[in-house]
Amino acid sequence: MSDDTIYVQAVALGLDAAWRRLPAEAQEADISAVLEAEAETTRLGIRTLTYSTVGLEPGVDMLLFRLAPSVEALEAAGSRLARSGLGRWLTVRHSLLGLIGPSQYVRKPTSQERSVLDGEPAAYLVVYPFTKSTDWYLQSREERQSIMNEHMRVGHRYPIVRQLLAYSFGLDDQDFVVAFETDIPGDFLDLVMALRETVGSKYTVRDTPIYTCRLMELNEALDLIG
Repeated sequence: MSDDTIYVQAVALGLDAAWRRLPAEAQEADISAVLEAEAETTRLGIRTLTYSTVGLEPGVDMLLFRLAPSVEALEAAGSRLARSGLGRWLTVRHSLLGLIGPSQYVRKPTSQERSVLDGEPAAYLVVYPFTKSTDWYLQSREERQSIMNEHMRVGHRYPIVRQLLAYSFGLDDQDFVVAFETDIPGDFLDLVMALRETVGSKYTVRDTPIYTCRLMELNEALDLIG
């Protein structure tokens, strides 16, 4: 997938509990229909990573993290899922939309800042909306760069934690979609605790809801739901 235009969408899905009471044959048919529908999304140029949130987030059982060349492709994928089998029993609990673009604070991004765009995805994903205060944007470019330099120095102390940042200005409610990957959730916890002590943290307006998810194949996630 080209870096020229990549839209990011994190879709949190909740299953209607009544589906679990359907006969096994009906469940199997519904799961097969979803697998077929999702397989078709690759023809739209979409890469989808599937994460389970069963037992981790109230009302949310699965999160789809999509990378797509256009909003239209994301819309088509969402429509296809909603009309197919188990998809008819899934409700979108939350959706985060953003567009990947070059950072004004990072001159040369490392693999730590590119997350799922480079290499194999990690075992866990933490994704959430992020919005800064107006005071942040009214500061000078130099002041903001100095604060971000501190932020990045702290982040680089935790190389196992990788980040993907997408811009949402005017596209969604938040300023950014922030996604972190790690194989050890405790390391991400330590990173966030360290960032709380930096100057930049006082400019945070919103960074919830936070979704902590576990990577798995779509068929595995569907089996876990059912």
